[in-house]
Amino acid sequence: MTLVSRVSTRSVGPEDRIGFWEEYNRRALVGLTCSSYSPHGLLATQANFRLGALRLAGITGNEHVIERTGRACRELPKDSVFVSLLTAGQAVFFHAGGCLTVRAGDAVLYDTRSPYLFGFPTAMRKLLVDIPRGTFAEHCTTADLPAPLLFGRGTAVSALESVLAEWAAGGNGSGDPASTEATVLDLVRTLAAPHLAEDSTPTGSARLALARDYIERHLTDPRLSPESVAETLGVSTRHLSRVFRPSGVTPARHILDRRLTEAHEHLADPASRHLTVAEIAHHWGFASQAHFTRVFRERFGRTPGEIRSPAD
Repeated sequence: MTLVSRVSTRSVGPEDRIGFWEEYNRRALVGLTCSSYSPHGLLATQANFRLGALRLAGITGNEHVIERTGRACRELPKDSVFVSLLTAGQAVFFHAGGCLTVRAGDAVLYDTRSPYLFGFPTAMRKLLVDIPRGTFAEHCTTADLPAPLLFGRGTAVSALESVLAEWAAGGNGSGDPASTEATVLDLVRTLAAPHLAEDSTPTGSARLALARDYIERHLTDPRLSPESVAETLGVSTRHLSRVFRPSGVTPARHILDRRLTEAHEHLADPASRHLTVAEIAHHWGFASQAHFTRVFRERFGRTPGEIRSPAD
């Protein structure tokens, strides 16, 4: 994946920021108009990445409104489906059929051929996926959305956010770029399929992303196990093992590796020196300190006590 461009309105004078933002978006993303109601003017940043056929924009800003008018749709055509995932703040999304209230953790799927208005009454941050219509049609078997779709915080949206956040963190997420692109598209299909009269059964790559996300959000739960992950995904433990096979590790090993990595960071953090090794082990789901010490040494070649940040 490749970083295409990165800009901030702070690089220009306050009176030029709106025009700068509109021109940048016209070239990098989509033609729109912008209004700012902040006494400080528009304070916004955007980074654009390319991943195969997809584009991602990581956008932050203070309170503002963007609008893609009917005139912009005609004069500045853009034939894509966008997924906007709000990661901080709140928003309203106006379209021909009504208004959607968007909260942090929600995602909106919409068509760039139709007018819309996105209003952000607070400071905001979002991740936006630009899916060319042909690519969307290939994966969702239709090129048309019946209307903008709002998805609340949930397993598939959370998994999509995890994949996109890693992507936007610097354009160098882990794994094969083609596999990452396929995972993003499979998760979008999983979200949209019930609204497009399609089979919404997740594909293998989507199931792997869903499983990893569920594990990430439950690492501190001592009840987390391959069985609980499989039950949440609605598959057998044997099928879950097949889902993890392309990653090169078993579900149980993935859970153990993630817990050990987090425990290692916790132990090395000076702010956690008031906690005992046993307390940190328990926090990350290890029932036995002896077992924790053994697997920790096997993984890192040092005991937990040897990792502790030295006292000031």
